Amino acid sequence: MIGRIYAIALNTFREAIRHRVLYGIIVAVIGINLFAIVLGEMSLNNEARVARDVGLGAVSLFGSITAILLGVLLLYTEIERRTIHTIVSKPIERWEFVLGKYGGMAITLSALVVLFSLAMAALLYMQDVAFTSSVIKALILAYMEVLIVAAVAVFFSSFASPFLSGLFSFAVFITGRLTPEMHEAIESSKMEGVQNILSTALYVIPDLHLFSISGGEVRGEHVTVHAEFVEWSYIATAGGYCAMWIVLLLTLAILIFSRRDFV
Repeated sequence: MIGRIYAIALNTFREAIRHRVLYGIIVAVIGINLFAIVLGEMSLNNEARVARDVGLGAVSLFGSITAILLGVLLLYTEIERRTIHTIVSKPIERWEFVLGKYGGMAITLSALVVLFSLAMAALLYMQDVAFTSSVIKALILAYMEVLIVAAVAVFFSSFASPFLSGLFSFAVFITGRLTPEMHEAIESSKMEGVQNILSTALYVIPDLHLFSISGGEVRGEHVTVHAEFVEWSYIATAGGYCAMWIVLLLTLAILIFSRRDFV
């Protein structure tokens, strides 16, 4: 079983790194980091703040976009090329296929996040800004967010077309980032229907804001990568939350994918 999942994951990784869009995203991230130097010079003694914020923002945004693109394309490609018929005819369970696909995506995204982090480290070095433990914690949180978004994309790809999968996944990403605003809307809104819709959305959509909390509040305290940030216990709790959503989304994807008819 492990060997079959590993083989699918490795093949998925090889397929992913051949996508030209992947290299376009890498160039975009490097370009944004270089542009951050210009922005830092234009700011009034805020080079460190600009460098950290732009670097972390690039990792989170472009990592999630890459996760959506890979999740939408890699699973559907097997169906579009009809290679799925050959795969399911072999002694491979469909759940092994889904896990292998996600595993290959996770390997690819891990390599990308490491590359993005190195680009950010180079940016901070060029700006003479310290690569602190707070930045490391923020990068780990961003990586967890990317893995959840990848699982979201795999879930939608298990039953929807690439266009709809990408649309739904991006909508979940945006909505998951807006959970504080949704809580405020629930408290301020006087329309029961709006409150019910937003409350339901908070339950069925992963709270991605938990992984991008710099500049916000945690347990009533202001946290930022530029000063006091979260403790490692928060990182561990966020890791558990990340694992829970990944397991849930992949389980749903497996259940749906197992019932699909490819004839």
